[in-house]
Amino acid sequence: MRETSPLGGGTSAVDLIAYVHSGWEPLIRPAPATRAWMDATPESFAYRCLPLNIANAHGWEVLTPAGFEARWTGDAATDAIEFRFDRGADLGKAPVSLFGQGIITFHIESIIRTPPGWNLWVGGSPNRLKDGVGPLSGVIETDWSPFTFTMNWRFTRANQWIRFDHGEPFCFMFPLRRDAVEAFAPRFQSLGEDPATLERFTAWSQERDAFHRRMAEQPAASGSQKWQKHYYRGVDVAGETLIDDHRSKLRLRPFDRSDTPHIPPPPMEDRASPVTAPAPTPPAAPFDLHARKRDWWLQAMERQRQLSPAASVIERRTGVGRQEFLDRYYAPGRPVLMCGELDTWPALTRWTPDYLAKAIGPALIEYQGERSRSPTFEMHKDAHTRTEPFDAFLARIGRPDAANDAYLTAYNAARNAEALAPLWQDIRPLESFLHYAPAAREGMMWIGPAGAFTPLHHDLTNNLFVQVVGRKRMKLLPPTQVGRLYNQTHVFSEISDLDGEAVRQGLFPHLEGASIYEIDVLPGEVLFIPLGWWHQVRALDFSISMTFTNFHWPNDAAASYPVA
Repeated sequence: MRETSPLGGGTSAVDLIAYVHSGWEPLIRPAPATRAWMDATPESFAYRCLPLNIANAHGWEVLTPAGFEARWTGDAATDAIEFRFDRGADLGKAPVSLFGQGIITFHIESIIRTPPGWNLWVGGSPNRLKDGVGPLSGVIETDWSPFTFTMNWRFTRANQWIRFDHGEPFCFMFPLRRDAVEAFAPRFQSLGEDPATLERFTAWSQERDAFHRRMAEQPAASGSQKWQKHYYRGVDVAGETLIDDHRSKLRLRPFDRSDTPHIPPPPMEDRASPVTAPAPTPPAAPFDLHARKRDWWLQAMERQRQLSPAASVIERRTGVGRQEFLDRYYAPGRPVLMCGELDTWPALTRWTPDYLAKAIGPALIEYQGERSRSPTFEMHKDAHTRTEPFDAFLARIGRPDAANDAYLTAYNAARNAEALAPLWQDIRPLESFLHYAPAAREGMMWIGPAGAFTPLHHDLTNNLFVQVVGRKRMKLLPPTQVGRLYNQTHVFSEISDLDGEAVRQGLFPHLEGASIYEIDVLPGEVLFIPLGWWHQVRALDFSISMTFTNFHWPNDAAASYPVA
């Protein structure tokens, strides 16, 4: 914090210094507002609570330099904690059992210096919960102390293994005035003695009750309409702004590394590492160096690609032949939207709900159901597997409120192959692009209502996406954007919906400036989605799509995909 004033007001920079000794490489970052459990709440509703968001980002986090697991026997002795460190962990930076009492001690590789009269609050990151162990908090006079300090966690349960990943936050800190809390004179007072506050409170209370009645009588159609935003916007019910410095987000500065280039910057998001058995191996490479080089190269390649308007658009083409498709799109991994390829398909005109109900009837099919009950429905498909007669399924998705609750997807293809076999008489081979084994039905069907949604992800194969009935809106991002997309779990992003509330609130800052392509795929159009291209899909109408992966050329990258 570079102090041009004693922080009596305004936004002047004030020095917050982390002195580092030889060999010290502290991993310190501005704390992100995001939390995995908040992302997982339905429609990410937890982010509507502004006090949570502000608390999450109200300081700096220190990250774990060595991944490990630990278990406490329940005894008070210092040897009552067993540690298992990840392969390649730097044991010189590893936590220890220093005090006994089931306490794990992390050393902070810095002497923190605050301005005169300022302390440092140190504890666990707000709203990061960990089963079996909890953080101990402290307030340190860092305006004079020439000493390092430790961050300690105490087991809350014996005989349970707990884990900290390499790069996981273990300490959270922020400055606070030493004399501030003692300067307050707390008292109780009747609300009636403050008529202006009483009037605003009464108006809010009445509007709140009316809002709940409206929601009960006519539920909101979108997530943004399901909550009142007065506090979030810093206004009263009448829309009047009561203060000039309301905050809906914090933008803390990262620690300046220009004088200490040997200290690697930490990731801005959390990255879990696999649990592996300890083994004597050479020290690991500098923290996240390879990932940072990868991200640097990918971003440079994307900037270079954007130099050419011809190279940086998704072309809409007709009459693309086999060799041109290979040379211009498949081999370079470039998407293309092709028109006219389905002109001979009877399905384009036949596949109405009535026709489908008669063709398949009550044959039992499998689909993904009750998806609205979980924000992670796509990651946990098996939990949403349902079976139903096909005609009943069509009736279900034909309801006005069907939305995203029921969807027959490619994941159900194997189970549905026999039931949906009669529909294959209405499609024709796409021989310019696909190879067909004798008597094989290679495609996978998607049948769902308007509003059916597939969250942001990438596939492990090249895909030929064929739109037969209805329209689908796709948003696509090239593989070069992976560093912006908070990819923590397999092929999925923490950003489930690029149009979602969390994105609108700016909770994914790395997404800013990303190359995002939006395209509506119409009936009869074919979209080539290359390996690794991120995409989300939303049906604008009752929709039937098919996906194919049986290209003439190799499409087996999934076999070498790295699994944690």
